[in-house]
Amino acid sequence: MNNEIAVEEIQFKSGIEGITWNGKIYVTRDMTANFFEVDVRTISRYLEQNSEELTKNGYEVLRGKRLKSFIEASKNSAKDINVPTKTTVLGVFDFRSFLNMAMLLSESEKARALRQMMLDIIIDLINRKTAGGTKYINQRDKDFLFSSLQEYNYRRNFTDALKNCVDDNRYKYAHFTYMIYVSIFKEKVKEYKKFSI
Repeated sequence: MNNEIAVEEIQFKSGIEGITWNGKIYVTRDMTANFFEVDVRTISRYLEQNSEELTKNGYEVLRGKRLKSFIEASKNSAKDINVPTKTTVLGVFDFRSFLNMAMLLSESEKARALRQMMLDIIIDLINRKTAGGTKYINQRDKDFLFSSLQEYNYRRNFTDALKNCVDDNRYKYAHFTYMIYVSIFKEKVKEYKKFSI
């Protein structure tokens, strides 16, 4: 969510509609509940439990002139926000805090689907930034990002185990690495390296 390019692409590809106000897309609690197909009380509960995080990411309670300005913007859009005329406060999510809510909601199938789409977009952006030169074959695997961050630890554990458990032999690292490639990828190391470059 800290990558503006990713947020813009997620906003575009998700097709989520809201109220354009001050150059950004906003949705109300009701609109958020409707999108995620949960009760508005569920959204309110998450807001109570995670208010600091959601506020930091763009959730805002509008009052006074800002509320009037938002209601005017909503009248100019095709979206009806169903706000009573005597409303004095209104909570709204900007798109970033909306995505934050998607990451928190555990009981919504639509939130799960949006999280999957977000992950796919992030992986595609990483792949484009590296000019397709990523060394991981399994980018679409659900554990890809976590595994890529853990790669150093895996290698360190492997070399420590060899150092502590295998008799001293200056070729042991190359030998056991080769055995892993053959076992996992069913290929010789030189053949596998052709694909990973």
